[in-house]
Amino acid sequence: MEERDIREFLRPGAKAHLMGIGGVSMEPLAEVLHGAGIAVSGSDMRQSEATDQLQRLGIPVAIGHAAENVAGAELVIRTAAVHDDNPEIIAARAAGIPVFERSQAWGAIMRGYKNALCISGTHGKTTTTSMCTHIALAAGLDPTVMIGGSLPALSSDRPKGYRVGKGDTIILESCEYCNSFLSFFPTVAVILNIEEDHLDFFKDLADIQRSFRKFAELTLPKGSVVVNADDPNATAVTVGMDPFTFGLAPGAECTAANLREEKGYPEFDIVTHGEVYAHVKLRVFGRHNVSNALAAAAAAYVMGLPGGAVKEGLESFCGAGRRFEKLGVCNGADVYDDYAHHPGEITALLKGVKPLGYERVVCAFQPHTYTRTKALFGEFVQALKLADVAVLTDIYAARETDTLGVSSSQLAEAVPGALYYPTLDDLEAGLRALAKPGDLILLVGAGDIYGVGKRLAE
Repeated sequence: MEERDIREFLRPGAKAHLMGIGGVSMEPLAEVLHGAGIAVSGSDMRQSEATDQLQRLGIPVAIGHAAENVAGAELVIRTAAVHDDNPEIIAARAAGIPVFERSQAWGAIMRGYKNALCISGTHGKTTTTSMCTHIALAAGLDPTVMIGGSLPALSSDRPKGYRVGKGDTIILESCEYCNSFLSFFPTVAVILNIEEDHLDFFKDLADIQRSFRKFAELTLPKGSVVVNADDPNATAVTVGMDPFTFGLAPGAECTAANLREEKGYPEFDIVTHGEVYAHVKLRVFGRHNVSNALAAAAAAYVMGLPGGAVKEGLESFCGAGRRFEKLGVCNGADVYDDYAHHPGEITALLKGVKPLGYERVVCAFQPHTYTRTKALFGEFVQALKLADVAVLTDIYAARETDTLGVSSSQLAEAVPGALYYPTLDDLEAGLRALAKPGDLILLVGAGDIYGVGKRLAE
């Protein structure tokens, strides 16, 4: 059934049922479809602020999955977390109701926008998409936005990572996992970097690069590909495409000049084709955020946005949720949370905090998935060595079961001086005993370690 084009179903009056409707990219999808006159219903495993908000908009939401929830639907849209053995999927297929993936719906929606800016890459997607959003807002574009994390500029009442605008621009964080971004139709495709990741789906780096090549090709012939000149894996996939390049490498079309840092926070000129486009002083630290800012500026440049909007947007950006987010203080130590779950991200984080002047950096890490931990074990060890004290807790399984015989205790054994606490309760107690004034305590990972940081900061 999935072979049919979803666009034939996305019309006013059609009935769409969204599974996992409270999810980070399903809630905004529901709002966009609802605003387009589609009769939206949904289901989710748990009640949340998101499901409450959707119900306030008049969208019925069932808590729990049951076959009767899809009755009367003309199409079902699901998240990647919903599998074929779900009773709603079984019921939909038995009734001949087509089932589509979330990314297919977003892809169909973006075809209605003049500007579709899609930000991809192994690292930095959420931050760069957030920076692009700030720039677009400063330029008065009134964009529709979908980010894989929360952004304070998008909400005053509760953390959220989306915005339903009335302008002709849509901005989406675009993930390569399961090739989901290949359902998109970008007019501007940004590739930040490419490393080995999601090896439970991709075979190897070459397989990942093939996926990114197809993503870049989606913009041609009329769109723009924006690529990081500092990342050989990324530039390799755009050979022959005449991409617009950003970075610090010689010859990059959008680069940083007069770069200096004050306590780790960068200030520089953004130069495009030899001309100063904007002068910016970032409120987020680290060389990796110089790269992210250049990517956002490069996207703005190819979209024809003024340098003043780039300056205003980047200088108003203070970070996205769970990206070096301060949670509070514990025993005089500053407690921060960060979503980093790949060795490259952890390395950038730990190198970035060095100039901030803390006496000791304590990195508490919860690995995310067994396949990633096994495939990148050596890289994780090298990254965690950058902390003054590395603290490990058990792997967050996410969608997996342990069939590989890899564990956090093995990581702890390989990192000199590392501590290991099997449960989050043990971790919390250990960090309380460890914390002292002058420390920076980082709660790092894409799982549920965030809750430990919140409790410490209370």
